[in-house]
Amino acid sequence: MNELAHQADKVELRRSLLKTRQSMMETEWREKSDRICTNLLSFPLFEQAKTILAYFSFRQEPDLTPLFTNTPHQWGFPRCVGNSLCWHIWKPQDSVKRGTYGIIEPHPDAPTIAHTEVDLILVPSVACDKQGYRLGYGGGYYDRLLSSPEWATKPTIGIVFEFAFLPQLPVEPWDMPLWNVCTETGLKNHLFKR
Repeated sequence: MNELAHQADKVELRRSLLKTRQSMMETEWREKSDRICTNLLSFPLFEQAKTILAYFSFRQEPDLTPLFTNTPHQWGFPRCVGNSLCWHIWKPQDSVKRGTYGIIEPHPDAPTIAHTEVDLILVPSVACDKQGYRLGYGGGYYDRLLSSPEWATKPTIGIVFEFAFLPQLPVEPWDMPLWNVCTETGLKNHLFKR
């Protein structure tokens, strides 16, 4: 397949999956999001992590908000800075603002988190496949992060609804497979070899 056709396939797949996700009724979205949170809570990698990087739900991504309160974990959230992600500590009482692309993010003056402190990254995804690859929004923020030497060894869990957990995605040479994927039906970590 030539490069243009490959890119067109990714664009069309992304559009179709986002449309499906955004057409979910709020009750279904909430119920499936809550099941994802429950699945994460029982996962040893999650339970043992002290500092976890997460995301604020955008465009009906699975909502992880129930995880952020009454928790022993320190939470970090991203802020887009140029073409990189800068990670900040965030607690439920901290304020947020709308940043690049309309995504909620911590304030720039919130304390930052060094990569050495991070135990686990919950990665927002449009789709994930059975090999651990993900389809993002096309900005490359997570691809750049996860391929950099200081972040490449951090455990990752892609977060998607089951309809977006696919047999195979188009893969680029720079794509880094995730360690795990979590959907409302459970964790898929047994599928990936690292």
